[in-house]
Amino acid sequence: MGLNFRSGLKDLSASTQMKILILRFSSIGDIVLTTPAVRAIKTQVDEAEVHVAVKAQYVGLWADNPYVDKIHALHSSLNELITRLQAEHFDVVIDLHNNLRTRIVKFRLGVPAHSFNKLNWKKWLIVNLKINRLPNVHIVDRYLAAAAPLGVKPDALGLDYFIPEKDEVPLDWLPETHRSGYVAYAIGAQHETKKLPLKRMIELCDKINKPIVLLGGKEDGANGEAIEKFFNRSGSSGMEEGLTELNKKTVVFNGCGKYNLNQSASILRQATVVFSHDTGLMHIAAALQKEVFSIWGNTIPSFGMYPYRTRFTVLEKQGLSCRPCSKIGHHRCPKGHFKCMNEMQFDFYLP
Repeated sequence: MGLNFRSGLKDLSASTQMKILILRFSSIGDIVLTTPAVRAIKTQVDEAEVHVAVKAQYVGLWADNPYVDKIHALHSSLNELITRLQAEHFDVVIDLHNNLRTRIVKFRLGVPAHSFNKLNWKKWLIVNLKINRLPNVHIVDRYLAAAAPLGVKPDALGLDYFIPEKDEVPLDWLPETHRSGYVAYAIGAQHETKKLPLKRMIELCDKINKPIVLLGGKEDGANGEAIEKFFNRSGSSGMEEGLTELNKKTVVFNGCGKYNLNQSASILRQATVVFSHDTGLMHIAAALQKEVFSIWGNTIPSFGMYPYRTRFTVLEKQGLSCRPCSKIGHHRCPKGHFKCMNEMQFDFYLP
């Protein structure tokens, strides 16, 4: 738990003007998941001036958010950031990260603070002993609970993601095969055990059986290229005729590493549906109110980070005694079999 300076806390909700610092340093998905709390604070607390502190590489996630008044970037020095924050004279801190660095920030600022519950002990129980004491509460609602002392309540509006006009991707930037509709598939993830193996990605694309745009970073480019090449029909007219006879409609455009995050969000917004591993683009798709097919490997939706307030389907292999094997992820399956991804059934229907 983070430091909580409840003693001597003034009636914040009655204050005529309040300067509020929200801490969440990383990462893409986690930051997007904090947007309902930020919005609720800005719109429900009278005269709230909302500041956020975030790692420098994620500043763009807040740049176009109308509920944020000022962004404080964490570069290499935490002390330098704290010095800048001390000069702001905040009334209260809402800690939506709750790690060692944010605890240092709260201690050094010395103002009332409220922190969200990370449930680390309960996560440890289910990962290591397979004892499930996790509450049936989405992490967004736990973020909102941290802001409840300010009089903030959930507003039921879902996540926010604001795409600047300059980053909107016109459909004519995509191949002609994709301009009348496509499925977006976010093939990346921070950890290998949260991603389907390449062979299974190809199986999934075949099952989707529609034009597909692959999304991810430069690190996903090789997988994207391999998938695109597998479904490339330009080689043989005979193969093309055979695929047509089999009603095979999958045609793949590899967009991995070709778009920035906002442009990727624009492509998600224009997709008919979105497939995604447990990663940041999944939460951006939810913010854009897309129907999401979420793919879960070593992590589980019960951790509370499934798509929020949008229609979604969970694809996972249930009944494995080794799952979840981590609250985050691994570079490779600790057991070596990777059953959570290799034995997953792609049980879904697309009209």
